[in-house]
Amino acid sequence: MLRFLFRRLLMLGPVLVGLTAIMFVIARLLPGDPVGLAAGPNATLAERAALAQEFGLDRPVWDQYLSYVAGLARGDLGRSLMTRRPVAEDIAIYLPATLELVLAAMALAIALGLPLGLLTALWQNRWPDRLGQVLAIGAISMPRFFLGLLLQLVFAIWLMWLPLGGQLPVVTLPPPRVTGLVTLDAALAGDWATLGAACRHLALPALALSLSPLAAILRMMRASAIEVMAQDYVTAARALGLPRRKILIKTIGRNAVSATLTVIGLYFGWLLGGTVLVETVFDWPGLGLYATRAILSQDMMPVIGVALVTGLIFVAVNLAVDLAYGLIDPRVRYE
Repeated sequence: MLRFLFRRLLMLGPVLVGLTAIMFVIARLLPGDPVGLAAGPNATLAERAALAQEFGLDRPVWDQYLSYVAGLARGDLGRSLMTRRPVAEDIAIYLPATLELVLAAMALAIALGLPLGLLTALWQNRWPDRLGQVLAIGAISMPRFFLGLLLQLVFAIWLMWLPLGGQLPVVTLPPPRVTGLVTLDAALAGDWATLGAACRHLALPALALSLSPLAAILRMMRASAIEVMAQDYVTAARALGLPRRKILIKTIGRNAVSATLTVIGLYFGWLLGGTVLVETVFDWPGLGLYATRAILSQDMMPVIGVALVTGLIFVAVNLAVDLAYGLIDPRVRYE
């Protein structure tokens, strides 16, 4: 296990170097005038030159990249042209909101996808199975931003059950910041009114974000469960007269969920990088909204920082998924 973990950590370096190099070169070669946008339309040539020199944009691309890598070794992600703030500080502010949204969406997808996949496998080729497949295909096919707009139209405008967007009502003060996750901070502070308001604001964007991974988890769990049910050890367990519930959960479910772990890990990373449209539609103050504003102002250092942090979390989550295989299925324990 330790040898496997060490090998995976060694692979982290080349991945991050390649990610930063690609993002940095693309950001610097894109057309546009970020210095002019940051300086403003009334800035003089001298003011623009001073701003470019302050942020190192007057140097060659390779020199800028080496300086950026040297800063990364110190934990410095650069500075934003528009806000004049360190990118690391901005990401520390916006990242918890994105994590809260992604965790809520994945919790919803896992809580519904695993049991529904197992049940549709039991009812293979019957109407619940066919209905589940139709709904799963529809959930994967529908664009998330369009689904978000539909949810807003139905639940926020027509029925007025849930708020249209944002993380909290305008008149509600956020709880004392401990983790940055508003729902968790409100629970830790014992502020149940704020917790309820935060959950109501979280419901629609989490639902819009969860349907694609829910459909993928459902289909993968169904396929894995069907394959497991055909194995000899399941037939033996039934012949021994073991309780149906025990066979379903401990024998079929435990062996089928191991293959689904890969989909869960991949979708977690995909959701981290794919919250841009959902956060924009619901005005959710996370990394997606932060990156969108940076792209519109051609401020590429925040975009590179967001891509780097997302890549780090993606690698960490997939490493945790690989380690979880050994805990769920002893047959694949790593040496």
